[in-house]
Amino acid sequence: MTDDLKLASALNRFGLGARPGDPDRRDDPHTLLTRQMTGDAGTSAFASLPSSAEYVHREAALLASLRQAKRQRDDDAMLRVRDDMSMQGDASMSPRRMRRGGGRGDLRAAVRDELDARYGHAVTTPDGFAERLVRFWSNHFAVSLDKRPALLYAAPMEREAIRANLFGRFDALLVAVESHPAMLRYLDNVRSVGDDSRIARRVAGKRQLGLNENLAREILELHTLGVDGGYTQGDVTELARAITGWSTPAPRESIDAVPPAAFVFRPNAHEGGARRVLGRTYADAGVQQGHAILRDLAVHPSTARHVSTKLARHFIADEPPRAVVDRMAQAWTRNGGTLADVYRALIDSPEAWARTARKFRTPDDFLIAALRAMDASQPIARLQPVLAQLGEPAFTPRSPAGFPDATSAWNGGDALFKRIQAAQRLASLTASPDPLATARIALGPHLDDATATTLRRAESARSGLALLFASPAFQWRT
Repeated sequence: MTDDLKLASALNRFGLGARPGDPDRRDDPHTLLTRQMTGDAGTSAFASLPSSAEYVHREAALLASLRQAKRQRDDDAMLRVRDDMSMQGDASMSPRRMRRGGGRGDLRAAVRDELDARYGHAVTTPDGFAERLVRFWSNHFAVSLDKRPALLYAAPMEREAIRANLFGRFDALLVAVESHPAMLRYLDNVRSVGDDSRIARRVAGKRQLGLNENLAREILELHTLGVDGGYTQGDVTELARAITGWSTPAPRESIDAVPPAAFVFRPNAHEGGARRVLGRTYADAGVQQGHAILRDLAVHPSTARHVSTKLARHFIADEPPRAVVDRMAQAWTRNGGTLADVYRALIDSPEAWARTARKFRTPDDFLIAALRAMDASQPIARLQPVLAQLGEPAFTPRSPAGFPDATSAWNGGDALFKRIQAAQRLASLTASPDPLATARIALGPHLDDATATTLRRAESARSGLALLFASPAFQWRT
């Protein structure tokens, strides 16, 4: 592969797409990628955003205000009955207005701020490989905004758990994600109570409490071993018992001040006793029992192969070369799940740079690559409708399995028609740069004569950009 083709692969196949000036870089493409594994994965770019603990406090304040609004509505109703007259008064101060305004709006604005920061960074960062890895792991550990308990915490989980552990060991990443409020709430572990826990014994016959296996099942099936990784239903149940008590601060604990952490271990809800998972017994050790199981799962051979396969599929091809997966899994096992070594095994593989290796852009890839080529960051209020139309709204996969990472999920006739519509909308988001110059940035040496001729003949810069983004060449990360 020539140097210009290899640079194009570094920017597109391994990165998020080229920006103006990128095709003129003289960096060695391999070095360009490895150098990104020594940075902070963009963490510093989000330093001004609230922590998850701060969001817990904001939620507690919102719940308190909603309770107050309900009491006010009840009082108003009693006054109407007693005085037999309308007490609605100024509509701007009505209980209905109180309930809809203020608090909830502030939380929705916080979510928009998170998404604006996320997409703004993706479009402007020079470290496209690191940012693509962040997005890979966010989809691997998927939570979905359409389930309200996870609404505020999906983006913070990416910031706090994934970026902070992107180049470290997988066990640290795994523990950070599984104990984050986004995951604990999304998969209902905050409701999981051991059948023989102190709280279950205390309320026996009064309240319906019980074990919830959602998080434990997805840890084994999706996050570590894989569906064919050799675990049993008994392992699911035992892991679920081990992580009972993993929770988040309650509103009453957070109303007066920001809690010290967004994770809380509740011994009264924890199922005590030894647990046996995958043939190994783990002594009763409170929260550390779950940590110990996760650390062993992180270095299990099935985990190494399952996650290495997903990484290779994401970067190389829907059916990744077995030799590459073998090298990555061997690096995983040899170095205790050190992720930087696994990434190096990927980019050191000649098959990863082959001209036959390519991936169809998902809607998120498509949108970000277009904005990077135009050097045009946009607020999420303008981007989310495009992503929703294309079927990949931010942080909303509607399944713990995440969004699909295969061509067949995104290249159907209806999907391609919507992508043409999206291309027209993207071309209108900003002052239209020269489409041929933008194509040279976006496609580099993969700009073919037919596409170039079409762009030259476009009736306007805007229509030329739309044709570029709708072109077959732009749909692929090559």
